[in-house]
Amino acid sequence: MAISFDKALGVHQYTLGIRAARAEVISSNIANADTPHYKAKDLDFDKALQAATSAQGGLAMTRSNEKHFDLKALSQEHVSYRIPNQPDTGDGNTVDVQQEKSAFMQNALEYQMSLGFLDSKFSGLKKAIRGS
Repeated sequence: MAISFDKALGVHQYTLGIRAARAEVISSNIANADTPHYKAKDLDFDKALQAATSAQGGLAMTRSNEKHFDLKALSQEHVSYRIPNQPDTGDGNTVDVQQEKSAFMQNALEYQMSLGFLDSKFSGLKKAIRGS
């Protein structure tokens, strides 16, 4: 009997990749905190997850296998400019470093949580295969 990883791993296989892509976007904001006219961006996690898990996929692109998905295309599709909480400092930059650090830390914790869920799923699969 074949194991369906989509059913066995659930949504956690997608959340891990999306959180990694969001970490890249947030770290780009932090790196460009002093760049004039740079606009802070963020990845819409809910929309990206919905696109990754939908039956239609939302990821119509060239693939070598129908079960593969491309996180780069997924992440860029759902990246948008963040609405600033405070006015810019006069140089057009909308990055709030404290907000970005907070978002990065929360995302890192959620990434670790997703890793923990996947670890427990794989542990369960290993026990089922071994029969112990």
